[in-house]
Formats: sequence, structure tokens, C-alpha cells
Amino acid sequence: MLCSGLGEILRINRTMCRWLERRAEELVGRRKVQHLLSIGGQIFFQTHLAPLLHIQGSVSEVKLDVVKGDGGTVPMVLNAIARGHGPASTWELAFFVAQDRHQYELELLKARQRAESLLEHERRALDDLAKARQELERQRGLAEDRAKVAELLVGVVSHDLRNPLNVIRTSAQILGVGEQAEIRRQALQRITSATGRAARMIADLLDLTQVRLGSGLVVRLAPIDLHEWVGEVVSDLRLAFPGRDIVHQREAGGACHGDGDRLTQLVGNLVANAVSYGARDSTVSVATRADASGGEISVHNLGDPIPPELLPSVFEPLQRGEQEGSHSIGLGLFIVQAIARAHGGQASVTSSAEDGTRFVVRWPAPTAPA
Repeated sequence: MLCSGLGEILRINRTMCRWLERRAEELVGRRKVQHLLSIGGQIFFQTHLAPLLHIQGSVSEVKLDVVKGDGGTVPMVLNAIARGHGPASTWELAFFVAQDRHQYELELLKARQRAESLLEHERRALDDLAKARQELERQRGLAEDRAKVAELLVGVVSHDLRNPLNVIRTSAQILGVGEQAEIRRQALQRITSATGRAARMIADLLDLTQVRLGSGLVVRLAPIDLHEWVGEVVSDLRLAFPGRDIVHQREAGGACHGDGDRLTQLVGNLVANAVSYGARDSTVSVATRADASGGEISVHNLGDPIPPELLPSVFEPLQRGEQEGSHSIGLGLFIVQAIARAHGGQASVTSSAEDGTRFVVRWPAPTAPA
């Protein structure tokens, strides 16, 4: 095809007319080459092809949709050369039907779209699988926690509560026989002691259930004098553990915020642990400290140190030693940690043959409301 520098068709061959399903008389001198293109092709011709022909004098391998006489389109590839310059220049255009190439490009595009769709489906499937795995792990963790709590409860109830209840039953039977006042007095003491132990076990089990299955222990913070409060607790513990030297050391100020009842429970558990596992002839030292930053309670005893491999799990439930005469169910230190965390603090332990064993509980002062 031969065109003027403005695109007017000057000559066209029969092959091109056959492809376009038009007669040469309809085109030569009457139509411009850009009018044979689709709307998008016309825009592309005006903005790119015509300027390129004027500037560089040629274009090659440009794919366009050419409009046939019946209004349909046929994909073609264009090569063009500009002859001369200015209004007198001419363009020599060579069109080639690119139906196979067009079909190949369409199939390639569809294949790419299918691949992208499959990739997106795969990505979503992997995301769903990851979420399902996370949920499975969460549910499995919850199930393991519930199973562990159930096992703890069954083990404690079947073993540890059996002994004090047997004492209560035996002592009650003794009370019903004879007139021996001294025997009755001793039996009543045993009943009192055994029921106290059973009550402590049940309280510990309730705390364990609240921590493991609920939202944690509930504390009611209020201003207290830590020295005075713990001092009274230590006095009561001296009566509970006759023959053991339990001292209270007051360091720095004593004013702080805390839940007095829970701190009483905490000190009792730590001292009972020190009495049970510390050297019998050693002193159990309870130290308290409080200032504007918060409160601190520490309990120290001498004796065999905690094995290093047990230190990381010492605050886990059922982590009790085999000390003779101990009536612990292995929840005391677990509850100590739970009380410390309920106060926003933490319990820690150090233990060695030279320095003994020291449990320290620290908690911060409450944050002022904004």
C-alpha cells in the first residue's frame, strides 16, 4: 500500500483488498489508512506511528486491528517506510495477516491469566491452611491444658486428700471408744490439723482451676503497710511451725499497694516451702521492702539446693520435692507465681549450696489513671 505523508491511500494491491473485503475504488483517493483501523488503532496511529514515520522514517512489526468491509476486524502486522520529507513525502506500507500470531498471543494471555488465577487460589489455600494449622495448634494446646488440669485434679484428689480424710475418720472412731481424755485430746488435734490441711488443699485446687481455666487470680489492690502485714503473718507462722526459727527483716519503707489476703497466702506458701525443704536447724528469713516503685518480699533458707535442671520448672504445678513430712500437693509455688503476676509482678528463685535458696517476689506500684 502506498500513502501520502498525511495517510491518504494512493495505491493498494488486490491481496489487501481481498483481506479487507473492499474494492480499490472505494479506498484509493477517498480514504486514509488510519480510517481502516479500529478506534484504538486510530489513536495509536495518530499518537505514535505517524510521528515515528516523520521522525525516524520507518516502523516495523506493529500489530493492529484492521476493519473489514463488513465491520469485522482482522489482526495484521504493519511495516512502513517514509520516502521524502514534508507534505510531498509518501509512505510505503506492508500489511501481513497475523491471525495465527494473534491466536497464539490470545492463548498465551489466557494461559497467563489461568496461571495467575491458579497461583492466587494456591496462595489463598496456603493462607487458609496456615490459619487452620494455627487454630489446630491453639485448640490442641487448650485441650492439653484441660487434660493436664484434669489429670492434676484427679491425682491430687485421689492421693493427697485421701490421707487427711483417713486421719479424720480414724480419729473420729477413736473418740467414740472409751473414756481416755488424753487420747481424745490428741485425736481432736489430729482432726484439726488434718482438716486444716484438707482445706488448704481445696483452696489451692480452686486457685489452680481459676488460673488454668479462668482469667487468672483476682486481686484487690489497696494501700497497706507491707512490714506490718507480713510481720503479723510471720508471727502466726511461728505458731504453725513450732521449733523453727522464722525471722522478719524490714528494709526501707513499708507503704505500698497490694492485696493483703493474697500476700498472706503468698508468704505462707513460701515459708511452708522453706520449712519443708530447708535445713531443720537453719533460720528462715522473711524480708520485706516497699517504696514508690512497688513492693518486694523475699524468703531465704539454707539446706540442699534445688537441682539446676529443676529451677526452670519450679513454679509449675506438681513440682514438689520428696522431703519427708511434707504435706504439699505441689501447688504452693505455682500459686505464688500466680499471685505475683496478678499484682503485675514476677516471682524468681536462686539456689546454691553456698548461699542457700531465696525466693523473691517483686511487683510494681499501680499506674495512675490517665
